[in-house]
Amino acid sequence: MSDKHGIPEDANIPGGMVVINLKHNERPMAWYDKKQVMVIGHPGHWKAIVGIPLDAETGRHQINIKNSDGQASYDFNVKDKEYQSQYLTVQNKRHVNPDTMDMERIHREQNIIQKAKSNWRDIDDVSFKFIQPVAGTISSQFGLRRFFNGEARRPHSGLDIAAAEGAPIHVPANGKVINTALYFFNGNTVFIDHGQGLITMYCHLSKIDVEEGQAIKRGDVLGRVGKTGRVTGAHLHWSVILNQTMVDPALFIKEQSSQK
Repeated sequence: MSDKHGIPEDANIPGGMVVINLKHNERPMAWYDKKQVMVIGHPGHWKAIVGIPLDAETGRHQINIKNSDGQASYDFNVKDKEYQSQYLTVQNKRHVNPDTMDMERIHREQNIIQKAKSNWRDIDDVSFKFIQPVAGTISSQFGLRRFFNGEARRPHSGLDIAAAEGAPIHVPANGKVINTALYFFNGNTVFIDHGQGLITMYCHLSKIDVEEGQAIKRGDVLGRVGKTGRVTGAHLHWSVILNQTMVDPALFIKEQSSQK
């Protein structure tokens, strides 16, 4: 990691992130795929922090920027990455094939979840110096092509950390709680806004210890590990979102993990 923000190194692959240097005196606004992108730094040395979707095609991509000087675009390349497959057995069949009432609930919840993912809080002091939210073994990596009871589902959009039920989950960096709820698939869930479209999500909790609107600090306890929602056992599902895009949480604790 580099600089005071602790920005992770580039990982210009689907599900990764790329840092683009913007040499403008005035802080610009930036967009990628019509979604606003984080810009941090200082005059003459701004950085756009771009999350890359899991379904991004390889090749040239572009961000667009705008300030009082006008408009410009910057290119970056996305390289190929092949993610492995994972086959899981879920006992609750409705968590694989929901019934009509379940689907109505799921659709309602999807709108709420998308609103949380797209939240934007325009602050300058965004920190990427994350701590791993719970002590435990990583049981499922980000990006796995998933099959539940033999049926293909969306790729894994987070990091699963196996831990004992009731183990404390810590806030990885300063932020604000923007959503807490019990969801059909995600179980008890907390969303934290860290600023400029950097959002973290914590799923399957047995207990939630924070409230919406609460300001929280790095290291605070936000809840407890559980097995609510679609699970095969007690664990934390942890997601990191940049410009409304799920990216690999391991990128944010890479330096920490290498020191263990």
